[in-house]
Amino acid sequence: MNEAEQPTVSGRVKSLFFQSPTSFFKIILITITKTNIQWPDDEIVVTGNFGDIKEDETYTFVGKVVNHPKYGLQFAADNYQVDKPTSKQGLVAYLSSDRFPGIGTITAQKIVDALGVKAIDKILKDEKVLIPLGLNAAKRAVLVDNLQLNLGMEQVIIGLNDFGFTSNMAAKIYQLYKTDALDVIEENPYQLIADIDGIGFKRADAIAARMHIAPDAQIRLGGAVLDELSRMTDGEGDTYVELPVLINNAVGLLEGARNVEIDPNQVGQAILTLTKKNQLYVDGQKVFPKRLYDAEGEIATRLKQLLGDDTKPAKHTAKVIKQVEKEQGIAYDDTQREAIQTAIEQPLFLLTGGPGTGKTTVINGIVRAYAALNDLSLDVNSYHHEPFPLMLAAPTGRASKRMMETTGLPASTIHRLLGLAIDTQDYEPKELPDGLLIVDEMSMVDTYLFRTLLAALHPGIKLILVGDKDQLPSVGPGQVFADLLRSHTLPALELTHIHRQDADSSIIPLAHAINTGKLPADWQQNRADRSFILCPPEQLPRVVGQVVGRAAQQFDPADMQVLAPMYRGTAGIDQLNPLIQDILNPKKDDRTKEVDAGLVHYRIGDKVLQLVNSPEQNVFNGELGMITGITMAKQAESKTDELTIDFDGNELQYKRSDWTKITLAYATTIHKAQGSEFPVVILPLTLGARRMLRRNLLYTAVTRARNFLILLGDPRAFELAVQAVADNRKTALVARLTAVLPAKFDLVNAATGVPPVDTPANALDNGTKAPAAPTDFRLTPALVMAQTIDPLIGLNGLTPQQLDAAAKA
Repeated sequence: MNEAEQPTVSGRVKSLFFQSPTSFFKIILITITKTNIQWPDDEIVVTGNFGDIKEDETYTFVGKVVNHPKYGLQFAADNYQVDKPTSKQGLVAYLSSDRFPGIGTITAQKIVDALGVKAIDKILKDEKVLIPLGLNAAKRAVLVDNLQLNLGMEQVIIGLNDFGFTSNMAAKIYQLYKTDALDVIEENPYQLIADIDGIGFKRADAIAARMHIAPDAQIRLGGAVLDELSRMTDGEGDTYVELPVLINNAVGLLEGARNVEIDPNQVGQAILTLTKKNQLYVDGQKVFPKRLYDAEGEIATRLKQLLGDDTKPAKHTAKVIKQVEKEQGIAYDDTQREAIQTAIEQPLFLLTGGPGTGKTTVINGIVRAYAALNDLSLDVNSYHHEPFPLMLAAPTGRASKRMMETTGLPASTIHRLLGLAIDTQDYEPKELPDGLLIVDEMSMVDTYLFRTLLAALHPGIKLILVGDKDQLPSVGPGQVFADLLRSHTLPALELTHIHRQDADSSIIPLAHAINTGKLPADWQQNRADRSFILCPPEQLPRVVGQVVGRAAQQFDPADMQVLAPMYRGTAGIDQLNPLIQDILNPKKDDRTKEVDAGLVHYRIGDKVLQLVNSPEQNVFNGELGMITGITMAKQAESKTDELTIDFDGNELQYKRSDWTKITLAYATTIHKAQGSEFPVVILPLTLGARRMLRRNLLYTAVTRARNFLILLGDPRAFELAVQAVADNRKTALVARLTAVLPAKFDLVNAATGVPPVDTPANALDNGTKAPAAPTDFRLTPALVMAQTIDPLIGLNGLTPQQLDAAAKA
């Protein structure tokens, strides 16, 4: 069908029913002046992506009639055009209207006489055409600015619609490029890959094909290289890619998109071109995104500056540590005492250790010893106008809250501490004051964030980095904490002795056993604080539901967390979340207030997860909240549905346009749970998640459980996870550090085997034998239907309160 045959509707805008606050989607009512469709009325509802639509203006829309299931027949516009004045008289009237303050009839007539009926197009293309007309600068600015604001935006949106961009994507593109958007795309459509989140090579290449950019054009080859490099670094966690791998993957992407053979040598030439443009850095066979190469180099340089040349032992350190022991009623072991002393005497110190090894105890000791040696008050209220010199931070809100609870001192997220409200890749943070800074959960900190943190520090500050080197690495690129320890260029110590060995705890020994590459022989036997339920994948969702239902009878639902490796699949998060929601927070009747967000339904009382950093609202990626209110559009000032969400006392309003920032959180990924602890963790695993199953994943999941751990699924999945060691990410940080610092620090007390556990494998600490292993672990359909599965198997009468008290003892 040619353009003349396409369904079109022309008409005057009578009213604007709806416009999205975050995109260009609008619903408008049109009084028809001309159309080639069969339509019985003189008015029609039109929907689509439009710019600054004005009431009483005339537009022509191209699209099709659709039958909306709720609102009936309407015209869905794929594109549109502004019906600009076509005669000199109409153009004079338009330019002298109140849209252009200060431009009268005489001036408008002068413009039209000189430039003709194409005056608007000529001005938008090159505003210099106004200079010979003798208009002063103010009038020229009024004309240009208002034409760009109105018709300039319209032209961009029309062009983006023509390329097939969605409303949200068009809004993103326009927000970044403004009226230059079409020029940027015309010059290099592959620039969208680097600049616009959500646009990959295939989308940009489809646009390039329409623009007749040749399959072997250097601009196309460079776009594929950048897309693959981004996928393997920002997407998968490496900071560089081997040159042969990058070329091979880029060729595959190029040939797959257009089915045209590509010469690998030409891809190599594209890499060289991008290097000359400073977008890549090539070091031998390693290809880095320039920003990651620079970030690793800056980390090494700044750490050298912070470390300084000489260690300055603090006077009376040992005496002060003894004083802290007395005040806290604690007897530090030799390793803990050494950790506190080293942290006090060194400007920079790394502390690592698994669960129960006393990291929190050491952090408390460092804070109190530092305060005593520097005559500092631990009362934050005593610092009225001065920065608080004892700073505690963590990557997530829940991790910082745990620091606050265990130290009694204020703690914040790293983003909040630095005042970060935008992307950390290119942002210079505020400088932090002198004092002591302790950062916990360092394994979660990626290369970009650590570079930004170091940029805020200066020599003289004391920096303590704490974490568990065996947990999952950061979501973003790099494995910063592991690399810092691996480089041996910084003072570091590993805590290995288990101190939190409660009478009824088997979770911590299980975690340490997993970390050494083996599961205990009795791991499927039910203990006082953990149980295992064997079942096939197709039954797992139903079993998880039964476990959740039974556990909710004895535990607060907010204290339970289901963890899973993947979103998709039989036991994936996407399937488990609505299932658990209907158990813990069901829609009781038609009066239950509920709003739809695509495939998700939100209700008051729902547990939700924040997916992005929003520093301006003091809520960050990974924080858990609860929906406490729903305001429907009719009652809301914003005229859109709103959710009220409580994040640990921080109550926020989320308009419908903000709902992409949250998701249901009854089940979350193990990565999202990092930095948090939960009284009850339910962990279903199947071989369907084979590609995700790694030792550090299972170790991280198990260490999220504080009181009770329920394992479900296929034993082979757990065994595979323990045996599969995650590949180290490809990073250059160790090399960059050893290039500027001597590798003179050994990791003190590194563990070489299973940490010492005094309890025999088949006995509880109270001297009684563990329950005998069941003879048959098979879950039969009859058991499922009878709902006889008890998630608290082996609890032996202990209450959740007793377990919690034991954990805190």
